[in-house]
Amino acid sequence: MTATRFSLEIQPTLPESLSGLNEIANDLMYSWDREVRRLFRRLDVELWDSCAHNPKLFLRRVAQRRLNDAAKDRSYVEDYHRAMSAYNTYHRQQTRPEIEQYLDSKQDLIAYFCAEFGLHESVPIYSGGLGILAGDHCKAASDLTLPFVGVGMLYRQGYFNQTIDVHGNQVAHYTPINFDHLPIQPSKNADGDDLLVSVDLPGRKVMLKVWEAKAGHIRLFLLDSDLEINEQNDRVITYQLYGGDRNTRIQQEIVLGIGGVRALRALKLAPTVWHINEGHAAFLILERCREQLGNGMEFASAMELVAANTVYTTHTPVAAGHDIFDRALMQKHFQEFSAQLGLTFEQFLSLGANPSNPNGFNMTALALRSSRFHNGVSRIHGGVASEMESYIWPQVPADENPIDYVTNGIHVSTFLARGWANLFDMEFGREWRNELLNESYWDRIDQLPNHSFWSQHQSIKGDLQAAIRERIIIQQQRNGCSEAKIERMTRFVNPEESETLLIGFARRFATYKRATILFSDPVRLARILNNPDGPVVLVFAGKAHPNDQPGQHLIKVIHEYSQRPEFEGRILLLEGYDIGLARKLVTGVDVWLNTPVFPLEASGTSGEKAGINGVINLSVLDGWWGEGYNGENGWAITPHGPQFDEAYGNQEEANDLLNIIENQVIPAYYKRNGHGYSDRWVQMSKASMKSLLPRFNSQRMVMDYVKKFYSFASRQGRAFAENNNTPAKQLARWKHKVHSAWSDISIRAHAMPPAEIKAGERLQLNVAAKLGGLEATDVKMECLVGKIDIHDDFTVHERFPLLATTVNEHGETLFQLEMPLNISGLIHYKIRMYPCHDLLTHPFETGLMLWV
Repeated sequence: MTATRFSLEIQPTLPESLSGLNEIANDLMYSWDREVRRLFRRLDVELWDSCAHNPKLFLRRVAQRRLNDAAKDRSYVEDYHRAMSAYNTYHRQQTRPEIEQYLDSKQDLIAYFCAEFGLHESVPIYSGGLGILAGDHCKAASDLTLPFVGVGMLYRQGYFNQTIDVHGNQVAHYTPINFDHLPIQPSKNADGDDLLVSVDLPGRKVMLKVWEAKAGHIRLFLLDSDLEINEQNDRVITYQLYGGDRNTRIQQEIVLGIGGVRALRALKLAPTVWHINEGHAAFLILERCREQLGNGMEFASAMELVAANTVYTTHTPVAAGHDIFDRALMQKHFQEFSAQLGLTFEQFLSLGANPSNPNGFNMTALALRSSRFHNGVSRIHGGVASEMESYIWPQVPADENPIDYVTNGIHVSTFLARGWANLFDMEFGREWRNELLNESYWDRIDQLPNHSFWSQHQSIKGDLQAAIRERIIIQQQRNGCSEAKIERMTRFVNPEESETLLIGFARRFATYKRATILFSDPVRLARILNNPDGPVVLVFAGKAHPNDQPGQHLIKVIHEYSQRPEFEGRILLLEGYDIGLARKLVTGVDVWLNTPVFPLEASGTSGEKAGINGVINLSVLDGWWGEGYNGENGWAITPHGPQFDEAYGNQEEANDLLNIIENQVIPAYYKRNGHGYSDRWVQMSKASMKSLLPRFNSQRMVMDYVKKFYSFASRQGRAFAENNNTPAKQLARWKHKVHSAWSDISIRAHAMPPAEIKAGERLQLNVAAKLGGLEATDVKMECLVGKIDIHDDFTVHERFPLLATTVNEHGETLFQLEMPLNISGLIHYKIRMYPCHDLLTHPFETGLMLWV
């Protein structure tokens, strides 16, 4: 008979002199404030690590003796008061001038919806890049004092913890989260009771509890369906991040979008800008429209009002990353809701229509049709998204449709290594933290002594090697490996000897990221890694989605290579990838490797995190690296064009990668001067730091959103609501008129223009338009003048409007332009017409355009 094991947590009492520890343990600002985290770590390093760096849980379990001793330790008390002073100063900050320039801090509020938020490993409600990006967005919003709230879900299991067994199989472990251990508290209603809101699911209401977390200046609201009042099937809706079947997925998105709006209303919060971060939350648009119909508006007018202050960010060019729900599932969940919107079900389905899946409801399509500000997450991705989603604006050239871009950035205080932060404090003073938007400021990195710069990185690298060694030992001991085997696997990651070149690859294991491209020529790779004059260690880490078998196969392949005698100790595969391990890897390796299939890397931020730490990027020119690479701050693999088949492109890029490592990276690293370091390496490392720090941080990213989207969305939302929403109603009526008439509209050249004229003469253009009941003021006719390049692509240099003059005997409106041409040579021009109205957010948002 097995004895029952009981657990008892004996909680200490905080000494009054250290009472502030409780406050900072309940503020997620600890996720980016190292001095705060250090206060806890100093008390008990082993307990701190076993508590997953969770201050609240740590304070429940730390020994009373350690707290009492700390309260009497002069050094600790000084550090405590210093950290508390900085914490209180941060919270006393007034709204920053750069925010006040664009927004009204007393009236404006940004509501940012996302399915996952990755602020810290102690709050595991994230899976990967999307969540980390959302967390960094929140942190930057706090640093910038942006009026901002986040809305997400509180998962009982979050994402999975990963181990890798002796055969290289990923094993997913799900550990229920105890909410008492998290820095959250229930939101309260006016009576002081826990705040509950509801959403409607087929035949029933589901109640949602609203939790809130403080993160510096901002708040994060999280929805939880795991309540006794709900049926068991409904309690599990928010149980697991990205868990369950399609039925669970649509219900999660109803909770996030519709429940999120209702939570903010119940909290008496009135956002002036609504930001949908990926399509999971797009149902919020429908809920806001339903609210307006309750106020007497028609659906089309309500949609214009709602869309006017809605921002949508798409994060992936991979088709599988866009949620599509089948007709039956939509009918089951939204038949009644569509009637509340005054729509037939067919009209409702058209909001999510996508020609590539005519029987599905596409959340990206809904978000794009129902917002007026849209963006990809890098310059390249903005162009790719414009092509992918061009069906929303079918007659508009993809490169001119309304999809813009804001390149992702990362939170510097979170991901810059402590060693670098301390060095900057010593050399630049603490004010460098306020210069993250000032590119010229960071030229001073060149002033850092080269030997100090090299030594600093080697010190950080030594810490990483110690962590890698410890992880490998634990991993292999659990898998039953012998001590001799473990010694062979760890012999090249000696923290006392950090001279070996360390290349890191850590991210989600998905096939398009090509984690195994290095193994295209194993014989050559073995020769490169084992070169006695320039040895290399490759470190891999990352998770594959539990349902992604090809992704899990990549892990198994890497594991199998790492076990080969020629690669043993040279290829290391770490398990348990999370934010904590990511922080160590991006700061401590020498080279950061990224090898996606072009153009499937929307942005990718791990390379940004590495680059600000002086780690040198070696990456395919995709995502953010297409903007970040300048020829001096890393190495670039030029992707092969679509004219080549996939196998050929993979092989050529694999060859390019191995060539760069063998002929450029290794020589640059090992060519040491008389002082024991590489001048060329330090030069490139400094170039990485100074070029990336001010351009790819999350403050720059959030300010781009403020300048390009939030400020305009806020003003437009207020403008459209004036006079009982009159502008929204006016624009809806006008769009209906235009769309109804457009199929009867045509344009033609009224007189054939000449093929040649003399320089200095004026070119006269005459176009006749059958307007089908529209007025000439409803459209804009323009001439685009440009040149044709060697690829036969037309590039616009100038635009000239054609003005309406009269109506001819055929009822056509005549448009005319006399265009001065002060240049000579061959030019090209095109003439087009499209709807035009002062209330349009983007000139081409109707998606309608005709060409002569």
